[in-house]
Amino acid sequence: MITRKGTIVAALVLAALTGCSLPRGAALQSEISRPAAGDTADYAFYQVTRALLPTVQAWPDVNVTRTDGWPRAGHGALGQIIVPGDTVSITVWDSSENSLLTSLEQRQTALGELTVSPGGTVFIPYVGAVRVAGQSPEVARRVIEERLAEVAPSSQVQLSLIEGQNNSVTVAAGVSAPGVFPMRDRNLNVLSLLGQAGGVAPTLRNPLIRLQRGQNNYATSLKTLYENPQANAVVRPGDTIIVEEDDRYFLALGAAGKEDLIYFPRDHVTALEAVSLIGGLTETRADPEGLLVLREYPASALAAGLRGPRQTRVVFSIDMTTADGLFSAKNLQIMPGDVVLATESPVSSLQVALGLLTGGLGFANQLGG
Repeated sequence: MITRKGTIVAALVLAALTGCSLPRGAALQSEISRPAAGDTADYAFYQVTRALLPTVQAWPDVNVTRTDGWPRAGHGALGQIIVPGDTVSITVWDSSENSLLTSLEQRQTALGELTVSPGGTVFIPYVGAVRVAGQSPEVARRVIEERLAEVAPSSQVQLSLIEGQNNSVTVAAGVSAPGVFPMRDRNLNVLSLLGQAGGVAPTLRNPLIRLQRGQNNYATSLKTLYENPQANAVVRPGDTIIVEEDDRYFLALGAAGKEDLIYFPRDHVTALEAVSLIGGLTETRADPEGLLVLREYPASALAAGLRGPRQTRVVFSIDMTTADGLFSAKNLQIMPGDVVLATESPVSSLQVALGLLTGGLGFANQLGG
């Protein structure tokens, strides 16, 4: 039997439970979907359903990597092409006894390694400047030989090409053997170039391929190159390839398997995949009817209708207990910077309250004893 002292203690426990917020690790869904009386919500709240998805998919993406897209696969010239800055090594053979280029004792003469001028020419003795830029080594050899025939009709020319900086591509980071690679063929594509550089470092998470070409900055994922042959673009002289980790992430909070910063493991992550990445919902705490995705849109995205949300701050609510909610979660894309919040179940708060009340009554019984 509870004594007067025990009754007073029990009353104090009840008063404390009534006047204080119970300890919990996340908000209730109702606290966000229905603000307290007098409070004005400065965010838009949307229940994610099949009917809503086309509207959201028409809204602008947020926090995406700003690039100039990605060039499509194509074809270049077969073999080597001479450009300004390259070096050509030329040797002239002439069997004529009165040759201007060779002697009786030596029927060949090496003109040495000649750098192609900015104008695309090389200087040949007795001939002058000969344009070779834009030509294959074989075509350039024939052009020089034809010009030499004017002064040495029986001469023959050997020519080899050493590619310069302007006829090379660079793989700067994220591979086993970064370096500068000469363009042996104008059909060299990105995957072949990465192979020459030793392949992408296996420790990189969802590797992102950046292609710097002049003033343009292109980007795509390595997975896209593997899966889409049309994305395996041909590189051009002067291109720079950088391989880096995908630094996009979302935040996991609340009654989830883990509260952490979660990096994107692939190009696209849906809300349903996000639940898996955060270790699922905590069985004893989470409210499966109230999985929330919090997102901030730029002011430029605002529009009352299909073109954009009503507020810059948006809360998407997903009911994981219905088929429509699960299918909709499978099609709602998570954006970089999103917050995935697993709300607390009201039942867990009730269990805490009952536990405190039971403990208080037990203490009251001890006092009464």
